Amino acid sequence: MEGNARFQLEMLKSDSITTCLSPPVYDMVCRLGFEVKENHDISNIISQHGEVYWKTIAECVCYTDSEGQNVDYVKSVSLLGPVCEAVHTHIYSLTKAQFEVQYALWFQWTNFPELFPEIFVALKSLQPTAIPLSLMKLTSCLERALGDVFLLIGKECPFLLRDLLVSKELAEVFGPSVMNILRVFIGSPCGLNLRNILWHGFASPQEIPPKYCSMLVLLTAGLGQLLKSYLQQSNFTFIHRPFLSFTDLKELIIFPDINDEVLSIVEELIKKSTFVLKIMIPFWEAVIMKFRSHRYADCIVLLLTQLETGLRKIFTTVNKCPKRLLTAESTAFYTTFDEILAKQLSNDEINNLPLFLGEPAMEFLWDFLNHQEGPRVRDRLSHGEINLNDFPKELTNQLLAFSVVLLVRFVGEDVLSVSEENASIRTLISCVNCYCSQFHPVSQLKKKILYCEKSIRIWPQLPLVPVEQIQEAARLEGSSETKDCYHLILKISSELQHYMPQGDCDLNNLLDNPPTAKWSLLLQELCSKRIQTLYCPRSVLEVLAIFQKISAHCHLVSDQIIATTEIRFKQWTQKTLRSRQRQNYLRMLNSIKLLSPVLQLILLLITLELVNIHTVNEKNTCEYQQYLKFLKSILQYAENLVTYSNQERNKWDESINITHLVLVKILTFSEKKQMLIHLTRESPDKLFYDSSS
Repeated sequence: MEGNARFQLEMLKSDSITTCLSPPVYDMVCRLGFEVKENHDISNIISQHGEVYWKTIAECVCYTDSEGQNVDYVKSVSLLGPVCEAVHTHIYSLTKAQFEVQYALWFQWTNFPELFPEIFVALKSLQPTAIPLSLMKLTSCLERALGDVFLLIGKECPFLLRDLLVSKELAEVFGPSVMNILRVFIGSPCGLNLRNILWHGFASPQEIPPKYCSMLVLLTAGLGQLLKSYLQQSNFTFIHRPFLSFTDLKELIIFPDINDEVLSIVEELIKKSTFVLKIMIPFWEAVIMKFRSHRYADCIVLLLTQLETGLRKIFTTVNKCPKRLLTAESTAFYTTFDEILAKQLSNDEINNLPLFLGEPAMEFLWDFLNHQEGPRVRDRLSHGEINLNDFPKELTNQLLAFSVVLLVRFVGEDVLSVSEENASIRTLISCVNCYCSQFHPVSQLKKKILYCEKSIRIWPQLPLVPVEQIQEAARLEGSSETKDCYHLILKISSELQHYMPQGDCDLNNLLDNPPTAKWSLLLQELCSKRIQTLYCPRSVLEVLAIFQKISAHCHLVSDQIIATTEIRFKQWTQKTLRSRQRQNYLRMLNSIKLLSPVLQLILLLITLELVNIHTVNEKNTCEYQQYLKFLKSILQYAENLVTYSNQERNKWDESINITHLVLVKILTFSEKKQMLIHLTRESPDKLFYDSSS
């Protein structure tokens, strides 16, 4: 992570920036709502019992057409400004107890009512970050609750808030004029767009007028009132979707815990690192404060916005597009994580950020933010899918530790040398430099392969054939089709032998039944090979998807066989099996002696193909389609085997039949040299990617 003097100079130029809001957006958010000087009587907006008079607010929304279809956002924001001021003055005048008595009931529909007393306190706080943080949490909570309302009528909730707010379903519940009011504040890039400019890190701490936060609090209460009326009329039952939770946190932990020593260093770094815009320093200071006070959800919400801001700063510098540091206009997309982390820019030019940051750092960002199998932290937080009260410290720690490394990277040589003298900082840097993706399809496939291998390894430990039936079982083993299968396994393994890494890897022994310890070690060795994961072509992802399905079905077969064997043996010993069931049980024991090496062979085959996955791009269209057809035939076999090995089906003779057919297909395809292992231009001992590359 050596500094680059020219790059640092370019980064320093952005330190003079006083706002990340483009002029039209700045005018909309910071000025327009203050131009009309008019006093509104709060009694015309809210009753003494806290009932919202929507008609008064709706009269301030203007339209560009006589039908009232298209909102005039400029005029609407201007006229709503004094209304927001009156609402803010009213809420500010209340005590916390008065606020809760008057409004608490109407926040219950959000499924997060405890948030609103916190926001009330924030409205009176002197901390510059209190209002932005409150608005981010409020908009995510509101979006989730509105989605729950949508599902009273609709079937599939829109992913984007702007699509949700223009849905006919919400208009039916709340009324079109109410939805237009919400769109002025949070639902359109033409309006205030508070949700997006905050969650994407464009607004600095004091740019969002507190009166807009107060107004959204009141609108949320008013929506609760309208919803109650609708539910009474419709007799619908309002049900909240359960919050999502982060699972397998152990897979996410690569950094050690951030300690006070590191936090103290960070407090100095945020003042000196060019990764941080000076106008955003209060956000970074709040990040440290929230982490120290164990407010991990607050910490991560603030941190994610600043991580995006800092990366956008680097993105605009390395790609020489400084204007994109600002919010885009309503006719263009904002520069957000989606484009910052993409391979190409919107004009199809190469994005220089991945090359500048390096693959390990990019893989970390993709893992935590983008991959479908990953935690997708920002998406889930901003869309209200996560219970903020239970946000895990472990996840916050990981993203904060990664951010510390970015801060260190963008400091001067003198500060860098001092920082790297600290052992904890050196450890964090090392963790980033060595990072490998955990949630890319390649990584997910490796895990599936090893899980399946572990399951098959249990087979030899299953209950043995009862002694008195050994002779009968041996007789059943002698079918010609079974013998043909063993012969095919030997031929295929002999073919694959040429593509194994150097060492003692005799596949004739590795595919013995029961499997030897070397078999397990071989798969672990192959799965430890580093494979490029960043920006895989579509063809690679298609093949990986089939591999994942094959390994998942093989694993299911193994689990079914384990469960059925244990149940049948218990029934045998208890003498509760009928004669036909006993014969079927013996056929199963005979079949699984064959299925064990077959499943091992399939796992080995897809692992070898995985290691050479990028050579699939060397196939022409016809060859590629033939390859997919071959893989799908293996997948079809695995799917059929799941059906036949199900405890309710027990079609073991049929299992032998389809096994013979698939082995013939594998051998034929292998002999034609059409697999990926045959495309390598390296000698067999150099077939694999160097894990240190």
